[in-house]
Amino acid sequence: MSSSSSDKVRASHILIKHQGSRRKASWKDPEGRIISSTTREAAVSQLTSLRDDIVTGKSKFEDVASRYSDCSSAKRGGDLGSFGRNQMQKPFEDATYALKVGEISEIVDTDSGVHIILRTC
Repeated sequence: MSSSSSDKVRASHILIKHQGSRRKASWKDPEGRIISSTTREAAVSQLTSLRDDIVTGKSKFEDVASRYSDCSSAKRGGDLGSFGRNQMQKPFEDATYALKVGEISEIVDTDSGVHIILRTC
């Protein structure tokens, strides 16, 4: 790992919640009706399709996050701001630190749901 891996990073993400998520509500689905009926497999499928659109240039990360992410960061295009070690769930943190600036992760599973992460700094 590079020496920068101990410093803070900045990232944006897109979160799709599913029936296995620890909190089954979001700004898009306050009652959790859709989330509670969404399987993990369906969430992964949706997120994979969204990622493909971003990677191929068909869509912009910020626009997709604003429209589809279940995280309240959607209103900021998915931007989570800067964070350091031990501030995020471990799988999310590990995936973010492993990315180079400008790279988009594959699907990352956490207790919150499934994510794709764009490291921005």
